[in-house]
Amino acid sequence: MKSIFSFFSKNQPFIYKAFLFVSATLLVIYLLPKGGQFKYNFQKGKPWQYENLYAPFSFAIKKTQEEIDNEIDKIRSNAIPYFEKDSTNLKQIKSIFSELLDDANKTSFSNNYINNIKITGYAIINELYKTGIINEKYDFPSNKIIYLKSGSEIEKINYGKLFYFEDVDTVIKRFVDKNSVSEAELLLNELLSKSLVSNVTYNTKLTEATINSDIDAINPNKGVIEKGSRIIAKGEVVEGNKFQKLNSFKAVFQSQVWSKSNYNWLLLGYSLLVMLVFLMLFLFMKNYRKDIYENNTKVTFIFFNIIFMVLITTLVVKYDAKLVYITPLCMLPLVLKTFFDARLGLFVHVLTALLLGFIVPNSFEFLFLQIIAGMVTILTVSELYKRANLFISVGQITFVYILGYFAFFIIQEGNIQLIEIENFGYFVLCGLLTLFSFPLIYIYEKLFGLVSDVTLLELSDTNSKLLKELSNKAPGTFHHSLNVANLAEAAAYEIGANAMLTRVGALYHDIGKMVNPTYFTENQVSSINSHDELEPTESAQIIIGHVIKGIEIAKKNNLPDRIIDFIRTHHGTSLVYYFYSKENDISGDASKADFTYPGPTPFSKETAILMMADSVEAASKSLKEPTSSKLDSFVEKIIDGQMEQGQFLNANITFKEIQKIKKVLKKKLNNMYHLRIEYPE
Repeated sequence: MKSIFSFFSKNQPFIYKAFLFVSATLLVIYLLPKGGQFKYNFQKGKPWQYENLYAPFSFAIKKTQEEIDNEIDKIRSNAIPYFEKDSTNLKQIKSIFSELLDDANKTSFSNNYINNIKITGYAIINELYKTGIINEKYDFPSNKIIYLKSGSEIEKINYGKLFYFEDVDTVIKRFVDKNSVSEAELLLNELLSKSLVSNVTYNTKLTEATINSDIDAINPNKGVIEKGSRIIAKGEVVEGNKFQKLNSFKAVFQSQVWSKSNYNWLLLGYSLLVMLVFLMLFLFMKNYRKDIYENNTKVTFIFFNIIFMVLITTLVVKYDAKLVYITPLCMLPLVLKTFFDARLGLFVHVLTALLLGFIVPNSFEFLFLQIIAGMVTILTVSELYKRANLFISVGQITFVYILGYFAFFIIQEGNIQLIEIENFGYFVLCGLLTLFSFPLIYIYEKLFGLVSDVTLLELSDTNSKLLKELSNKAPGTFHHSLNVANLAEAAAYEIGANAMLTRVGALYHDIGKMVNPTYFTENQVSSINSHDELEPTESAQIIIGHVIKGIEIAKKNNLPDRIIDFIRTHHGTSLVYYFYSKENDISGDASKADFTYPGPTPFSKETAILMMADSVEAASKSLKEPTSSKLDSFVEKIIDGQMEQGQFLNANITFKEIQKIKKVLKKKLNNMYHLRIEYPE
């Protein structure tokens, strides 16, 4: 049992990476579409580059969506609408008409005239209700055939045979003698308008049900290719009917390949390809980004982003494949460049695009556009903490998307007449979604403990709470930190290290001195030295303790771990030589362990630069009459001593880079002391 625990303990990083590798592979395979991959790649408008293709099995030629839409439009335009006729009580309507006429009888009209009006009115009512009166006028032509449903009976009539209230006046004119006075028409119109009610309504539900039934009955196929028949010959242009044949063959091929009999083989194929992609990522990090490879949190962060992008793209494609370019895939290289570097960002972006090639339609077009856009992202996005830069980069990315899509459309269609402007809107929306990377970076910082340039810029503000407190409690230390920050930043620029990170680490590296500021010489304003009343061992513990105190203050103020690393390592495992020598003079048997910083030693170029700059700046204050030659030899002596002590063994820094750092520190110190070359008298 102990051996098992020991094995897991020693190999925990490797075991975790293996678990991450397997988990990521399974997740991506789960998200991939359940279908085999078509082995031929073709594009509309381009020649068929393979040998003659013959059908390995019989299959139906699918209609295009445009053809199906045309059939649907034809069904809707030719559909016969249904109208429903209610049983109307004509006696009741005639009775109402008669009552209204009786009221009008009180006027000066004669009885004979009134009787004629009544007879005419009854005849008009019979005429109107012979077919029926509709409650609303519709945009059907008068010769449009309709179904008139009355109870269980249905008859076909022209729409023009139905009457609307506006048609009553026309009917009246047919029944009234042309030579008679117009008062008859007016009276009939008035009385009928008050007594008539509609009895025919448009049955929308039944009409739509009939239309939908006809639409459902549309045959999606328009022909059959028999087994052994030639689908396309080598060199023929893929267009028109040939393009539809190939698309139909591709759809049937993919649906037939993913079957129970060969499911396991296809699963194995997908697994090998996905594993190959992730293996390339691990090999890249191990060979070229070892610091990231050894940090499981950073590796998890990279894999999380890949799976996140695959998940989003899968959901979008399942919802509507046309919206695939809305997916802000360029957020991936943008985020990775922010936290790591451009090369890793582009490499991961390309690998992710390869995985998405299994999911999206027109995979070649998708891969081309995404890889080009990813390159533009890497080449244009810089200094993300400047807000304008992100907007400019997003504008350039959107332009490249639109330009690339436009070029592909011309290649495939041969003209721009059929281009859909709304597709350009998808790219604009993609660009707007890419702007979401700014708040996403903040979220990632909190979740994974990473640090971006935006956070570093905020931390570098000397008016921040913690640095303000340092300047008030330990002004000498604050001034020392500013000098060290300037030296370290210049050195970092010279060797290509993260200058912003180095500067911020330098500003906070001595915050532990706020606890006992007067025990550090830069904060002593009088000739009284607080260490005079202490034993050398006690003094050494106070000096060494500022590292631990600094870590505690940093964690209390939620400083990122990468900044705390500077506090932890800026003295490495060096010796507090002054008090060690003093104790040795007193007792003659001083223990180095009591006067040594706990470490660890610097483990990055940035922390190594800080150690050099801190030691050189602090020690230079001890020079009484500094000259250029003295400072140069002083820098050489201090840094060579640190190298002899092995302080930089874990820092991944070369001798050449150390020589460059020495050169920068010498130049900067000479400028700080306003020194010039010594001329002979």
